Formats: sequence, C-alpha cells, structure tokens
Amino acid sequence: MDHFLYRDGALFAEDVPISEIAAAVGTPFYVYSTATLLRHFRLFDEALEGTDHLVCFAMKAASNQAILKTLAQAGAGMDVVSQGEYLRARAAGVPGERIVFSGVGKTAEEIRIALTGGIRQFNVESEPEMEVINAVAQELGVVAPITIRVNPDVDAKTHAKIATGKSENKFGIPIARAREVYARAAALKGLDVVGIDVHIGSQLTDLEPFRLAYQKVAELTGTLREDGHNIRRLDLGGGLGIPYTRSNEAPPLPVEYGRMVKETLGHLGCEIEIEPGRLIAGNAGQLVSRVIYLKSGEGRDFLILDAAMNDLIRPAMYEAHHDIVPVQEPAAGTESQPYDIVGPVCETGDTFAKQRDLPPLAAGDLVSFRSAGAYGAVMASEYNSRPLIPEVLVHGDQFAVIRARPAFDEMINRDTIPEWL
Repeated sequence: MDHFLYRDGALFAEDVPISEIAAAVGTPFYVYSTATLLRHFRLFDEALEGTDHLVCFAMKAASNQAILKTLAQAGAGMDVVSQGEYLRARAAGVPGERIVFSGVGKTAEEIRIALTGGIRQFNVESEPEMEVINAVAQELGVVAPITIRVNPDVDAKTHAKIATGKSENKFGIPIARAREVYARAAALKGLDVVGIDVHIGSQLTDLEPFRLAYQKVAELTGTLREDGHNIRRLDLGGGLGIPYTRSNEAPPLPVEYGRMVKETLGHLGCEIEIEPGRLIAGNAGQLVSRVIYLKSGEGRDFLILDAAMNDLIRPAMYEAHHDIVPVQEPAAGTESQPYDIVGPVCETGDTFAKQRDLPPLAAGDLVSFRSAGAYGAVMASEYNSRPLIPEVLVHGDQFAVIRARPAFDEMINRDTIPEWL
C-alpha cells in the first residue's frame, strides 16, 4: 500500500496534487510520502514485536536527510556503507549507537571516523578488514564492536547484480571457515565480537532462501557458543522485495517475514537486527516527468520525456520495470496504446519501457513512475550535464523541497580550469 491515489481524476501524494508540486518545482522531480515511509517502517517493527530488535534502514536505498530524520524519529536505526552515509546519518540526528556500518571496502579513515563518532557495530566482511579495525581501535584506545558477515552460499533467486549470498559473490567469509575466523577475531584485543551478520541479496520475493540462510545461522550460533563466543546479536540484512507491477504476485509481507525469523532464530535469545531499504522507501516515492514530444517512428510511437536514465537508472542497469501512470486519470473506457517511453539522453539505453500500454498522451502531459523511492535519487548522476533533479517530501497537505535542483552555473562552476589554460 502507498499514499499515491487518484482523487477526482488527479493523482495525489497524500493530500497534495502532484500537478501542484510540478507547477512549483518543475519537472522532473522525485516525491516521497511521509505516511508511506512510516507505515512500512512500522510494519517491520511490529513484525518483530516480542523480540529484542532494531530495524536499521538501509541508507543506500534513499539517503536524503529528511527521509532519515523521519525514520529516525520513529525509532529506526541506520545501516550505512560509506563515510558519506555515516556522516549523513549523524547530520540527520541519528546517534552512533543506532548506526551499523556494512560494506566490503571500509578504509582505515572510515573506521576511525565511526569509532570516534560512535558506532553500534561494524559488519566485518573479510579478515584483512578485521585486522585494520583492530589496529585502528587499539590506536584510539577503544574496543570496536563487530559482527562477522558469513556467506551461507544460498541462492536468493534474484537479479544477478543484486545477489550477495552465493559462494562466488564478493561478500562475507565462507560459512565453512567461520569457526577459524571467529577464533582469530576473539584473539584481537581491539575487537568485541558481538554476533553474526548475513545478507543474501535484494528484491527477494520468496521466504525460502531467507529460511535456508537463517537455519545455517542458527546452527552456526550454537557452534560458536560451544567454542566460547558470546554470540548475542544476529544481523539478518534486508532484501525483502516489493511489487513493482500491480499484476505481479505480491512478495511476502513483513509480518510473514517476522514470523519466519522467530521460527528459525527465536529460540536463541539473540537481539535481532534487520536492514530493510527497498521495502520501506520503494513504494514511498515516485518520479514525476513531463512529456516533451510524441514521436512517430517506424511501426511504433515514442513518448520522449524530460526525465532520463541519469535520473532513474534502474531500467537501464537492471532491466527494471516501473509502472508508469498519467498524472491526469484517463476517463473510464479510454483505450490504451503502446509506446516506447524514452528520455533525452544520447543513449539507446535511455529507454524506460518498450511497447508499454498507456492511454493517449501528448506533449506537456505529466506521468509518474511508481515505486521509484528506492535506488532512484541516490543512483542519479549529472550525465549529459543534466542537473540532479529535486526531491520533495509530502506530509499530509504540506510539501517541501528537500533537495533543490542546482542551477546550471552552480553545476558548471564546480569545475576548476588549470592556470595553463
């Protein structure tokens, strides 16, 4: 469920007409619903009710400070994967003890900043990283809390570019070597080994891969405890998918996921952490664009939009589907027709959809890309010297620009011309 609905023939974000935002800020732009963000966070929080737990929003899905602050005020922690994300979370008022630092390439400087500013834990991805965290912690005279990410060799059955739990993926240590690596970690004086981390991929639409991975984690917890490790926290990652098309079978609900977590891991008495990103932010955001031209080609019609692959790269990178709807609701009985929906970037890959059925549209009409709140704005670029587009947050009948569109001069003047030119 989201809070983007038609009323009297016009698409609204909560209680604000999309067309009103478009008139105020211009197109294209991202728009987010506060009510949807909070609803989806609370679904996860309630799904784990009865367990000691923390829901950490995966900031790589959406990192605007207004979104982070909205979720943090509701009780969310944050999962970060870079120094920049860590500093964004802190700037949004998230305390260090509610920030988890993941990622395979943490530098010594990133580790130092997190240990100095406060951190809940590092999710360690390799033995060399573990040694660096230990060295930095001892240099600072502190003890670094860590979990070690194990790779359970479970096929998440998702897109190859977002699968992370198979043996050939770059993430974590092989679960078969866990006892050896945990023994080494326990011998390092700068580390406090608090638990186990696992994450098998993104956009999962079936609970069975999760169940297989968590059963392996449960078995490993018992083994490590027998070895003398005080395993008291399990970070289960994220990955639960969202329905990108209304016709698709709906992925499992957070309550079903929570039930499965309790069934597989509840007997261990561990604190549970989960790191959802897409399911919290995905359906909470839409990309709004305007038709520039309707172009008739050889055997097909093209809708050329003012949004492009630099604004929303998921279709070009992942062959991802986003439902595209007109902002003005078509009259009942209006017949649809197929369009290739493209942007103005000079790439054939700048194609959002091919032969997508939509009601008749013309230059100047507004369209909205549904389920664009995750991995949309955060993956945008200035390719073709196109400025990053605005982000807008709606709260009831109010809206605010939470990232402004930079002026061309602002974008161009970031370049520095060397003196010999």
